[in-house]
Amino acid sequence: MKGPRCMAVVFIVFLFASPVLAQETVKLIVYEDGYVKVELSIIPDNRTVPIIVSVPEHAQDVIVEDPEGNPVNFQTINGTLLIYPESTELVRVSYYTPDLTSKSGIVWTLNFSSEVPFEVVLPENSVIVDLSDIPLRISETSITMPPGNQSVSYIIESPSPVQNRQESPLKLILALGGVVLGAGGVLIWWRGKNRFDNGGAFEDSLREILKNDELKEEEKLALKYLQEHGGRASQAEIRDALGIPKTTAWRMFKRLEEKKLIRIVKGRKENWIELRG
Repeated sequence: MKGPRCMAVVFIVFLFASPVLAQETVKLIVYEDGYVKVELSIIPDNRTVPIIVSVPEHAQDVIVEDPEGNPVNFQTINGTLLIYPESTELVRVSYYTPDLTSKSGIVWTLNFSSEVPFEVVLPENSVIVDLSDIPLRISETSITMPPGNQSVSYIIESPSPVQNRQESPLKLILALGGVVLGAGGVLIWWRGKNRFDNGGAFEDSLREILKNDELKEEEKLALKYLQEHGGRASQAEIRDALGIPKTTAWRMFKRLEEKKLIRIVKGRKENWIELRG
């Protein structure tokens, strides 16, 4: 009996829920690796019933909050958010997803369906090569599309910011290396002794790993940074050295962890990254 009762409750909730219509603004921030951050601002028509928001299958880091950043109660049912605004006059929803973009050759295509106009912020150095409809507004890498099933095709004309900056962080690391070794070399030696002082086997292994074409440039830079810093550094240190956004770094660390190249160590205030020996 629990199954039918549960289905009945879900049906009743959806029956009285309020679909998101004209009281919504939508912004899509597209990253170079194809991930998209979706930001919605919703003014509830009726704060006594839930708001329905559909999300892609692989939505990550879903946040629902009020304008002050306080969490708003919601639940997820079959890829749909049921948001309970209560006394909130404005609800903000954000999440990341890889499901909105696809790539063919050098051309990326963003596909999105909306009942209201929506803004798309493309990566730097993007060049739009095709549009499904006449845009409402274009400004540098920002474009506003009309409602409907829309697509935006683009290419990234020049190397990514990470690739453009890859030389300078490495030079900075090497320049600081002498200072670090002079002022705190003993500490770095002690931190890395047990991890790397095994006849150079680990260094040789890491050199082979860095030759792997499957690794992205920022991943190689992160591994080199860890090697230069005794095999351990905070996420913030690595992000700052490479000059990459927090969300890009988070996805990079996850990829390296899945490849068993690093270990993510939870800290009280921030996470630490360690090379796997």
